[in-house]
Amino acid sequence: MPLPYFEVDVPIRSTEAPGLRGRHIFTGRAESRGAALRIAHEVYDAARAATEAGVEIPHGRPDGWGACGFRPGWELDWPAATACRWVNPCRWTKSSTFEL
Repeated sequence: MPLPYFEVDVPIRSTEAPGLRGRHIFTGRAESRGAALRIAHEVYDAARAATEAGVEIPHGRPDGWGACGFRPGWELDWPAATACRWVNPCRWTKSSTFEL
């Protein structure tokens, strides 16, 4: 059975425009919430290192984790990050109250 998908939500704040805040979301397969947090942090660190080195950001890990970009000027608050099982809100297989 494949590992479940997790969503990791990390609060972010702009270092260039005080007061601007948001969330960065990572998703992928993991054994647990703790593993999901660790992997999301690894993916972020790899994206940051690649950007700083001027090379392409690695994506497409076999476990589904990856980064599509990196935004300088935003700081992620990893101690405040949360992880939970991800539920696809558009999943076609879930029960429906209407017929097509």
